[in-house]
Amino acid sequence: MSGTVSEWVDRAESDFRVACRESAVTAGPSYEAVCFHAQQCVEKLMKAALIDRGISPPRTHDLLALASLVTAAMQAWSWPSLELSTLSAAAVGFRYPGDTVEKEDADEMLDICTRVRSSLLALL
Repeated sequence: MSGTVSEWVDRAESDFRVACRESAVTAGPSYEAVCFHAQQCVEKLMKAALIDRGISPPRTHDLLALASLVTAAMQAWSWPSLELSTLSAAAVGFRYPGDTVEKEDADEMLDICTRVRSSLLALL
């Protein structure tokens, strides 16, 4: 794994740890943070996978766009679009007033992240 790929993975893993820690907090958890960091983990791992294959990732936070590039570079990899779009929407939508994030929402986003993370790490 190159230095740049390793840096992306390290940052993704940092986001994963933050999401996991915040998910486990019992006093005053920030479920919005869980959703945001779960999305960031997956985004950074997708970009790491692309860089590992010699592809410069675009400056986007759209997991569906990144997934299409990852799938094109590695035909053996794919992920359900609905889960990726849900994770993307939660990361953005829940950051602003007006939408309430419940523990169940955060748990779902962390579950999606955990499964996608395992799949992407296996590519590296």
